[in-house]
Amino acid sequence: MSTKRPATEDPADAAAKRPRASSSNGLTTSIPEGNLLFAIPKKGRLYERVLLLLSGMGISFRRKARLDIANSSNMPITLIFLNAHDIAVFVGKGDVDLGITGEDIVAETKSIVNVEHKLNIGQCKLCLQAPKDQVHQGPRAFAGKRIVTSFPNLAKDYFDTFDHELGVKTSIQYVSGSVEAACGLGLADAVVDLVETGTTMRAAGLEVVGDIMPTETVLVSNPNSVHKALIQQLAKRVVGYQMANNYNMVTYNIEKTKVPQASLITPGIQAPTVIELAQVGWVAINAMVPSKKVPQVMEDLCVLGATGIISMQISNCRMD
Repeated sequence: MSTKRPATEDPADAAAKRPRASSSNGLTTSIPEGNLLFAIPKKGRLYERVLLLLSGMGISFRRKARLDIANSSNMPITLIFLNAHDIAVFVGKGDVDLGITGEDIVAETKSIVNVEHKLNIGQCKLCLQAPKDQVHQGPRAFAGKRIVTSFPNLAKDYFDTFDHELGVKTSIQYVSGSVEAACGLGLADAVVDLVETGTTMRAAGLEVVGDIMPTETVLVSNPNSVHKALIQQLAKRVVGYQMANNYNMVTYNIEKTKVPQASLITPGIQAPTVIELAQVGWVAINAMVPSKKVPQVMEDLCVLGATGIISMQISNCRMD
């Protein structure tokens, strides 16, 4: 399947050139003229989390079996399901307008993209790792030695400074998986790989020698996309959906004289909403509270004398 078009090409001309995508079961899907092309990971843990994000963004679609294209039923968007590693390249070249991928992949592929928003998914670090009895030597000690990694460009950039200073050449060997096993098999002196919890790393007898870069999943766009307004709209929806996931709405009744103290406990995003009640001298207050702080906030409000304290989950919101 190919959906490639020049980054500055007229949408109508580009749509006319787009082929029909076919699947092994004979089903076909065409890309409507002028649609924004949105690349998302096609499988794995990230795929499941991205599906929830798309729902929160209000993008409705139905993906047919064994087909890697799906048109949204409620927005001018076509979803393209790709390997996560390819998405940064496709977005950078303008083959698609928007994509979800990792910061590490953007850096490794040296793709020129706009990072629209960080998604708070898949936070980890790309690190230099070595057998734990050698970690004390520090990163410089591994310059000129054998390094195995799935990130050869980032690994080379990391060691280039050491190589120049020490007059050596580090051997960088690419492998697509099972990086941690390389040292134990005698294939490498150290590895460069992602570390999330560190469980896999430690199971292989490795420890972190040095951090190369932090990374997480991001929403990226092609700088020359003709769909800038829609991209900004989608980015704002992501912000609203994430905030809704991180906050609860807390509502309660309080004596009007205690509003200043209550506002310190529940300041909200800009300010709490204060509503006069039929009972003289009392008000109702609504405020967004970080979900992790809700239990303590409710206790503090009880001590202040608040009544009818209710915490409610928020399905979505917009703050602009």
